Amino acid sequence: LLLDPCPLGTAGATLAGAEGETRYEKFLRQHVDNPRTSTLAAHRYCETMLARRRVTAPGRPCKPSNTFVHAPAAELVAACSQAPDPETGFQSTPSALSLTACRLRGGDTRPPCAYRARQAQQHVRVACRDGLPVHLAGTYTAPQ
Repeated sequence: LLLDPCPLGTAGATLAGAEGETRYEKFLRQHVDNPRTSTLAAHRYCETMLARRRVTAPGRPCKPSNTFVHAPAAELVAACSQAPDPETGFQSTPSALSLTACRLRGGDTRPPCAYRARQAQQHVRVACRDGLPVHLAGTYTAPQ
């Protein structure tokens, strides 16, 4: 189980960033990379994408973890039509999706940020608002 800390209440009801993006737009910016961006150095995928998508920025602490999903946004929107988990209230994608999980190396959250990347096929757990995903709560492998 990978948890992606991005508290639901931080963004406010409608606007998520100074640019005036909605929470869904922020979700797409921080978590959807489809097709997967090929970087010059594969081991630098996380650092490159987190900086390019403004998830990390100079002078701000490094995010402990972040997941990029390599599937159409519609597949994550589809999770919002699934029944919520009775314990967590989160909804899950009907099928496993290709993703890259980025986890901060070491414990220091001060830049420069160095990440370890792990590619996987997993179900994605999201929080939805008005039928759209607004928070990636984690990923998991379904029992066989």
